[in-house]
Amino acid sequence: MNRVQLIEKIAAEHNISKAQASRILATVTDTITEHVKNDDPVTIVGFGTFKLQHKPQRTGRNPATGATITIAEKYVPKFVPGAAFKAAVER
Repeated sequence: MNRVQLIEKIAAEHNISKAQASRILATVTDTITEHVKNDDPVTIVGFGTFKLQHKPQRTGRNPATGATITIAEKYVPKFVPGAAFKAAVER
């Protein structure tokens, strides 16, 4: 499912226009992004938690030359699925 299909599903389920559904989805994703960017986890009970994860500096190897390189620290977004979500998709 892509963004357009998700918008169509929201619009059909709630009897609203696709434009309204698009604005709602944009608000949700923008809000999650803003909070995670500021290191404020967003938890949707039963679904999961969006949070910022710190990856410390580490050493690695350049696969082409075999030379040792330093990989800089960085922050990456992380999603941790909740128990109900995991149970719903379990096969």
